[in-house]
Amino acid sequence: MKKKGIIIGAIAAIIAIGIVASYSSSSSENMNLDIERNHGTVSTAMGSPILGDPDAPITIIEFGDYQCHACYNWFHNHKPAIYENYIATGKANLVFVDLAFLGRDSSPASQATYCAEDQGKYWDYHNILYNSQESKIDGGWANSERLKAFAFSLGLDMELFENCLDSGKYSDRVKYNISQAKKHGARATPTFVIVGPENQQEQFQGGQPYSTFKRIMDNMI
Repeated sequence: MKKKGIIIGAIAAIIAIGIVASYSSSSSENMNLDIERNHGTVSTAMGSPILGDPDAPITIIEFGDYQCHACYNWFHNHKPAIYENYIATGKANLVFVDLAFLGRDSSPASQATYCAEDQGKYWDYHNILYNSQESKIDGGWANSERLKAFAFSLGLDMELFENCLDSGKYSDRVKYNISQAKKHGARATPTFVIVGPENQQEQFQGGQPYSTFKRIMDNMI
C-alpha cells in the first residue's frame, strides 16, 4: 500500500507540474505564474505576470476588459503615477485579471496577451491594446486581424502567435479569470482589489484617481 501511495503521489506531482508549465511563459522578468498564487481572497494564478516586485508588501489587482473605456482612462491618467510612486519603488505590484465581457472581441484580446506572454511580451502587448483602443466596442480595432498586426509590430514570431490565437489556447485561462472576477462581485470594469501585507484588502469599482490608491496603500504600509 505504501508503494502504491508513493506512485500515485508521484503521478499527481507530474500532473501538477504539467499544469503549471502549460500556463507559464518562456522566460521574462517578473513572469512568475504559480498555480497556487493568491493575493488575499483572490486567486491570480491565471492572471497576468506580476508587474513589479513579486515580494512587494501590497498587491493591486485590476479586473479589466481591453474594450473598457474607463479602463483606458485609468491606464492613461492615473496608472503612470501609481507605477512611478509605488510599483517602481517596490512598495506595490500589480496583477491584471481579465473580466472580458463587454463584447465579442474582449476575450480574444485577452487571449492575445497570453499568446504574447509565451514570447515574453505580455506587458508590451497589454500596453499596446490600451494605447490602440477605440471608442466603439467591437468596432474592429481588436478583431483577429488587428490583434495579429499588434503582435507583428512587437516583433513576435508570427507563426507561434497566430497558432496560439487561432487555436484558442488560452480561452480557458480567460474564462477562469472571468469566474474569479464574478466570484468577488466584480460587475463592472475596472474593479480593483488592493491587498496589504497582512492580507487586509479593500475593493472598489471604477477608475478611481491616484489619490484614492495613495490613501488606501499608505494606510496599509
